[in-house]
Amino acid sequence: MIWLLSLTSFLVLLWWGLYLLVHRWPRKPIDERPDWGRCIDTFIPAADGGYLEVWRVIPEGSNKGTVVLAHGWSRNRGRMVRRARLFGELGYTTILHSARDHGASSRHPLMNAVRFGEDIEAVLEWVGEPVLLYGHSAGSAGAILAAHRHPKQVQALFLEASYADTETALMSLYRWVHPLFGRCCGPVIIATTKLLHGRNRLREFSPEVLAKDLDLPVMLIHGERDRRFPLDYARHLKAAFGNDFTRMFVSPTAGHSDSSLDPDYPPAVKAFVAELEARTV
Repeated sequence: MIWLLSLTSFLVLLWWGLYLLVHRWPRKPIDERPDWGRCIDTFIPAADGGYLEVWRVIPEGSNKGTVVLAHGWSRNRGRMVRRARLFGELGYTTILHSARDHGASSRHPLMNAVRFGEDIEAVLEWVGEPVLLYGHSAGSAGAILAAHRHPKQVQALFLEASYADTETALMSLYRWVHPLFGRCCGPVIIATTKLLHGRNRLREFSPEVLAKDLDLPVMLIHGERDRRFPLDYARHLKAAFGNDFTRMFVSPTAGHSDSSLDPDYPPAVKAFVAELEARTV
């Protein structure tokens, strides 16, 4: 009996330790700041009583609207500066924030895609007007959730390095860290997540499930060499939207985070925005 209790305690501690590890490590902030327009640096309230650091960058001249940009796991608002600059050149105000537990935003012990979505919702409430919403990686999953909860405010989605099914994506991510880690520890982390949040929670908030309820313009952006979330994940997500205004840009040379460096990326985004503007006139 003592041996069984000891083994059980060890497994519980292992599960909890691995769960905390993947939710707290690593953090790799990007030190890049907006260098166009008028930049307002401020803090806004977060869902749990904390706060989010936010840049609002207002372009010179006429203003066509607002674009909210959400970074992915381990990064911060600096990650989205290059992408925001393109929208600034097109005449849009851009809003860039750091999710909780990232950048200089308030700490949170257990961040995940749902909480990324909560932070985007906090930004949407602060903005208080219709927006175009751009999310990268975990930020893209949060963007879909925020759009699902605020369909009248989100006019279009830009989803970079996204995925369709959450559990499949997490297992792929763990295998990317290391094949042995993925095979041995991945199932333990998934089991812990289901134990803490409910066995159907991962599926309930999977992007492809939420996408079926969304009827809005969507642009998916993906690197063909993405080893964390393979290109097929984005193709499955694209099919889940099922409307005639879903476009996809694939960079043949990009991995998970560098599609925006492809020289064909700016023309593709501009063409989508031009089509969006033409349809909303």
